[in-house]
Amino acid sequence: MMVEIQHLKKDYAGQAVLLNFSLALPGRGVTALCGPSGCGKTTLLRLIAGLERADGGSITGLAGKRISMVFQEDRLLPWCTAEQNIALAAPKADAALWLEKMGLAAARRKLPGELSGGMRRRVAIARALAYDGDLFLLDEPFKALDDATRASVIACAMRSMQGKPTLLVTHELVEAATMADTVLLLGGPPLQVLREVRLPLPQLGRDAGQIREYCRQLEQARGE
Repeated sequence: MMVEIQHLKKDYAGQAVLLNFSLALPGRGVTALCGPSGCGKTTLLRLIAGLERADGGSITGLAGKRISMVFQEDRLLPWCTAEQNIALAAPKADAALWLEKMGLAAARRKLPGELSGGMRRRVAIARALAYDGDLFLLDEPFKALDDATRASVIACAMRSMQGKPTLLVTHELVEAATMADTVLLLGGPPLQVLREVRLPLPQLGRDAGQIREYCRQLEQARGE
């Protein structure tokens, strides 16, 4: 599955957020988008997801494809339990099992208002993984998680996505160093790719030392 973004344009109130932006997404693996707040990362994801309409350009390769998305907000239905929120999005999935994978087995019958911010975040991630789309769009998915929980959830997500094409928006270089095959360092608005950094070692083969080294490389590239 190859997604082609060609000459994409999007304005808000006269401000060009995307201007002739082009990008080819690989058919497998994680591409991380790292850039300052407001540069256009979330707008790009929303355009790919079909939640916004571009003012020009095209996105091809999505016909008949299912998209799993984790938004910056949890977007859980407040009147549904954690288990019901997953089951509504992915009725064929074992919602209880996905909550167990997220360490939330005991919270399956709790409403979102009864959960902490980190717990709600894990429910939102579990919902996207349970839906099992052909393309994953992850917009700062691991915020509100402590380091240990984040590492566990990232490992679960990577196993579950099984190399499917993924766009990861993150401000955390450690997340990019842990998950990504390619990291795009971005600027804007309008959105632009300043540097592309390839991380060749397979994600599931990276130990703590390799992740630290990749973080160092990304910090260096970002400072150039």
